[in-house]
Amino acid sequence: MVVGSIVVLRTFESQRRVAAQNEAENESVVDRSIDNHARQFLAQGRQTFRFDTFSDEAFWGDTLKLHQAIEGAKLGGVGPGVSPATALAVGLKVDVDALPPTLITALQKGQVNLNDPATTLALLKLNSVVGLTGFFNEQGTLRGLGIQCALCHSTVDNSLAPGIGHRLDGWANRDLNVGAIISLAPDLTHFTDLLAVDANTVRTVLATWGPGCFDAELTKDGKALRPDGKRACTLIPPAFGLAGVNLHTWTGFGSVPYWNAYVGVTEMGGSGTFFDARLSDPTQYPLAVKDGSFNVRSVPDLVTPKLGALHFYQLAIPAPKPPTDSFNAAAAERGKEIFDGQGKCSTCHVSPLFTEPGNNLHAPSEIGVDSFQANRSPTHMYRTAPLKGLWTHSKGGFFHDGRFATLNEVVEHYNNFFNLGLDDRQVHDLVEYLKSL
Repeated sequence: MVVGSIVVLRTFESQRRVAAQNEAENESVVDRSIDNHARQFLAQGRQTFRFDTFSDEAFWGDTLKLHQAIEGAKLGGVGPGVSPATALAVGLKVDVDALPPTLITALQKGQVNLNDPATTLALLKLNSVVGLTGFFNEQGTLRGLGIQCALCHSTVDNSLAPGIGHRLDGWANRDLNVGAIISLAPDLTHFTDLLAVDANTVRTVLATWGPGCFDAELTKDGKALRPDGKRACTLIPPAFGLAGVNLHTWTGFGSVPYWNAYVGVTEMGGSGTFFDARLSDPTQYPLAVKDGSFNVRSVPDLVTPKLGALHFYQLAIPAPKPPTDSFNAAAAERGKEIFDGQGKCSTCHVSPLFTEPGNNLHAPSEIGVDSFQANRSPTHMYRTAPLKGLWTHSKGGFFHDGRFATLNEVVEHYNNFFNLGLDDRQVHDLVEYLKSL
C-alpha cells in the first residue's frame, strides 16, 4: 500500500513537471516580454527607492552643507558632529544586511563606539544608513550628502538592536525627526530667503514638527503653524498597500507618481521635472510662485525616467500582516460585522482596498474635522486613508496630524459625529478589527 502511494505521488510529480514545462514552452513571446519587464521594473524600482538621490546632494550638501554638521570639526566639518547614538535618537536607521560580519559581532559585544562621529562616517561608507548616502573625498572626508525615498518611508525590524536591523520598505518612519535633522544644517539661507525670516525662526518652526511629522507644503504656502498655534506638519504616511488606490497622501494632491515627482524634485531637491499649474496660484501658494517650484525643468532630468519603475515597486509592497498576538481574534470577528454594518465604516473604506475605488476624497465637513490642512491642498478635501497595516504606524497618533492618539479615539469620534450608537463593547470590537487589518 505504501509502495503504491509512492508510485502515485511520483507519477503526479512527473505530470506536474511536464505540465509546467509545456506551459513554459507554450508561453507567448508577448507574455515572456511582460514577465521580464515586470522583473526588471521591480528591481529598478527597489534600487531607486532605496538608493537613488536624484543628485539631491547638490541641495543637502552644497546648499545646506548638512554633511559638515554630520562630520564635525574634528573630522573636517563644523560643530560637534553627529554620532551614531545621536543619529539613532533622531530616527535614522541602519541596515544590518549592509554591515560586515565582523562589525555585527563587535556591535553585539558592545565594542563599537556609538558616541563617535567617526563611526557615523564608517557606517555611511558602508552605505548602511537607510535613506542617506554620503559622498566622500579621496582623503576619506565627506564632500556631500544625499537622501532617498527610504529615509521617510522605510524603517528596520530592530533585529540587531533598536534602530539596527533588516529593512522594512514602505513602512512610515515615525521615529524620524526631519525637523531636527534639517536644523543641524550650517547654512539655512535657502529657507531664510524663501520664507523671509531669520535662521532662528526657521529652526523654531522645524522644532515644532517632532518625530514622524513633515510639512510638505511649507515651502509652497509658507504656513508654518496652524491658526491655533499648533504644528502645521502632517504625519509621514506608509508607502505600502497602495495597489489599486487612486489618490495618495492625506489630502489627495495626486497619485503615487505625482507625489514621487513632487517630493523628489521640490522637497528632496533632486534634479528633475515637476509641473502642477494648480500651485501657480499666488494667493494660495505664494512661495511656489516665488521660487517657481510649480514648474521645474532641471537638466539633466534624473527623476522622470525613474517614476515608472519606482511606482511599480511601491505598488508591489504589500501591507504587512499584524502579529497574531497583537489583537483579539474573536473580538475582531465581531468588529468586522460592525465595520460592515452599524458602524458604516465600509461605506467609505471599501474592502479590500479600504478606501473608495475612484475619487476617494471628502470635504472636511463630511468627516467632522477642521479644514486647515485640506485648504493647503488644491483639492480642499481629505482622502479616505487605506486601513491595512494600521498597526505599523500607530506611533504619533492617527489622522493626518495625529490628533487622535489611539484607534479608540478615532472610533469614538465617528461614533459621536455620525450618531452611530455604538456601545463600549462594540467600540472595543471595532478597534480590534482595525488592528487585525
